[in-house]
Order: sequence, then C-alpha cells, then structure tokens
Amino acid sequence: MVLIEEMAERAEGLPLYSQAQIAIEHSGLLRFHEQEKGDKGQARVENLEELVSAARGFENDMADAEDEGDVLLAFLAHASLEAGETQADRFEDSVQLMTLHSAKGLEFPLVFMAGVEEGLFPHKMSLEDPGRLEEERRLAYVGITRAMQQLVITWAETRRLYGSETFNKVSRFVREVPGELIQEVRLGSQVTRPFGPAKGGLFASEATENTGFALGQRVEHALFGEGVVLNYEGQGAQARIQVNFDDEGSKWLMVAYAKLQAL
Repeated sequence: MVLIEEMAERAEGLPLYSQAQIAIEHSGLLRFHEQEKGDKGQARVENLEELVSAARGFENDMADAEDEGDVLLAFLAHASLEAGETQADRFEDSVQLMTLHSAKGLEFPLVFMAGVEEGLFPHKMSLEDPGRLEEERRLAYVGITRAMQQLVITWAETRRLYGSETFNKVSRFVREVPGELIQEVRLGSQVTRPFGPAKGGLFASEATENTGFALGQRVEHALFGEGVVLNYEGQGAQARIQVNFDDEGSKWLMVAYAKLQAL
C-alpha cells in the first residue's frame, strides 16, 4: 500500500507516459527483468520500454480528453480492445500477424515484413555477435521465402522506439538481396536517404560492394588482430567496413587504409 501511495504521489500531475515510466521503475519491475539471464529478460525489458512509447503516442492522439484520468482509462480500454484475440472471426478475411519463427514451414501468396531496419532486424544486440547475426540472417531468409507470389518489405527512416526517436538505415538483409529482384516504392518527398542494394547477398555470395570482403568473413589487422566483418557502408575510396575484433571490440575502418588481410 505504501508503494502504491508513493507512486501515486510521484506521478500526480505528470503526463501518461511519465506515469507509466514511474510505475515501471519505482515498482522494481524494470530492474527485476534487467537482471534476468538470456533473451527472455531482454525481451521483457523492451516490452516495458515500448509501453512508455505507446502511452506517449496514445496521449498525443487523446489531446482532447478532459483530464488525465480520462486518458488513463481510455488507454487501458484501447489496450484491451487492441489485444487482437477478438478482432476477426475464424473465417473472416483479415490480416494475421506472426513471428518469423512461427512462419517456418508455411507459405502465403502475399507476405509483408515490417520494420526491416538496422537495430530492429538485425537487432541491436546482434550487431556485434557474429553467431546471433547469422541466426537473424537465416530468419530473414525464412521470412523472404514464405512469399509465394509477392513480398513487401517496409522500413522507417524515423521511428519512436522505447520512448525516444531513432533514425535507422534499411537492414543489411535488404541490401543483400539482388537489386534486380527489388522494385522500390517511395512515399513522395518523405524519403531522404536513397536505398541502394548491394551486389550478391542473401541468395548469393554476400560479398560487400567494392570492399573485397564478405559479411561474416574473418580478417586480420596489423594492430587490432583478428576479427569478423559485421557491416559496411560507402563505395570506392570512401568505403568503410565494420569489424568486430576478438580483443579490441567493434571498429569502423577505411578499407583503403586498413590493410585488412582475409583469413
């Protein structure tokens, strides 16, 4: 009871998203899941952080509510209605969401893969872990090959994630798809960074364009030692390559000057 009263006092007069953040942190729920081992704990932390983002977005849409109590009640009602369990009857035409893991072995005429961005897919926790990165690359292959006729891949240049604004690049998994297989669709003038697929890729050699190295390849540097190629950007003399070195961690290097040796 004391805890509830303390949280109520701290949250009084604050916006909905701040109330949610105080409840999550002051209750110890966030700290509890941060201490969990494995991916399950990390996923729960991200769900809590996304709850704050959802509260912020909902409050912006509910600017006409008379008081904060109305906003909180409306948010809870909205969350209940959007749970997805009763949105469509069994044989009613509808869009069904599923994870890439649950899609294995299934095929559909039309498939949408949403949020295919660096930091989301592959996840930011996988960018410097070659094993996890390769597992996500296999999942990307699973998702792409679920489409029997047409595949639509979407990514956002800007999104609000876990309560903060993020600016993401299109996923390396999209850049690895052969360019002749992609038809790009843009929303008028809103796209600021052009999309440029790499040569080779998910269905071929995965060689990074104009660098002479491949994603996942082991290389050696005279100063930093051995490491694994994680990413690249740019072309020609301006090309840079990201390598996760065994002893020195992740570093971005200019290919023209790094003098990397393939192993």
